[in-house]
Amino acid sequence: MTDETVPAGPNDATQPGEGASPIEAGGASELAGQHEAGSASLPTSQPVLLRALRFEILATAVLMLVFGAIGYFVSHTPGVIGGALGAFIAGVLSCVTIGSILFANQRFIQSPNFVVIFFGIVAGGWLLKLIAFIVAVVLLRDQSWLDSKILFFGLVAGIVVSLTIDTLVVAKGRQPYVDAPGV
Repeated sequence: MTDETVPAGPNDATQPGEGASPIEAGGASELAGQHEAGSASLPTSQPVLLRALRFEILATAVLMLVFGAIGYFVSHTPGVIGGALGAFIAGVLSCVTIGSILFANQRFIQSPNFVVIFFGIVAGGWLLKLIAFIVAVVLLRDQSWLDSKILFFGLVAGIVVSLTIDTLVVAKGRQPYVDAPGV
């Protein structure tokens, strides 16, 4: 906690914006990165999200190579295509959520409706992922040019690796904990 967000003592009265917590001061603008001078900065989670995105992209490339090789040994060309495509689909779908959060933070942080826009973009990203996954399953399920079993295992491995990366990056992100009085 800092002295800027907590009154000095229990009897000290504060005016909105003068030492009060962001919630007491009238909303989420300080929580979203607003400073006293009115300039907006990115949330402190931005570097953590960028690190997660970099790891996701790297993991997707590695998984595409690994499952392409596994697919080759299992069923040659259809296995290569199925393995690489499964890992690629999992990687792209995993990056959509992180990308949507990064985009919303960077593009709309100064908007007075930031929270609504932020959650609209993130929820829209989830809906896009769901639709893309269903379309991919319907289009790829009976294709003879790929091995659907290797595609499935590549997809599952990509999801597990993505969840592991997200968990590790957030757990090691060292984000400060702030207690707002009265919340």
